[in-house]
Amino acid sequence: MKINQHNYVDEAEKVIKGIMSMDKQGKMKMTTSKIRNLLAMTAELKTDVQHSREDTLNADIQSRVQYLKMRIAYEAGREKAVKNFVEKASLLACISEVGQKKENLLLFCNYMEALTAYHKYYIEE
Repeated sequence: MKINQHNYVDEAEKVIKGIMSMDKQGKMKMTTSKIRNLLAMTAELKTDVQHSREDTLNADIQSRVQYLKMRIAYEAGREKAVKNFVEKASLLACISEVGQKKENLLLFCNYMEALTAYHKYYIEE
C-alpha cells in the first residue's frame, strides 16, 4: 500500500474495517490503548517537525524516526494483534518511506492519527 496526501484517510479506514471483520470472527482483538501507544510515539515527532522551517529532517529527527520504526517492530513482535495491525497498515513500509523529507514524516504521522481515529470510531465500544 502506498499512502499519499490524497488517500491516507481512506486507506486508514480500509485497514481498520479489515481488522474489524477479523475481530468479529474472534481471531484478533487490538485495544485502543495499544494503537494509542503507537500514536503517542509519533505525536512528539510531529510536534517537533511541524515547527521546523526546513524541508529536510535533521540528523536527530532522522535518528528518532529510526527509533520509532524499531519500537513499532518491537510492539508488533510482542503481540499477534499488534503485528496484524502493523502488517495490515503497512506501518514499517510507510515509515521506511520517510527518508529525509519533512513532508513524508508529517504524512506518516497523519496516517497514524487517521488509523487511531477510525479504530476509535469503528471498534471501540
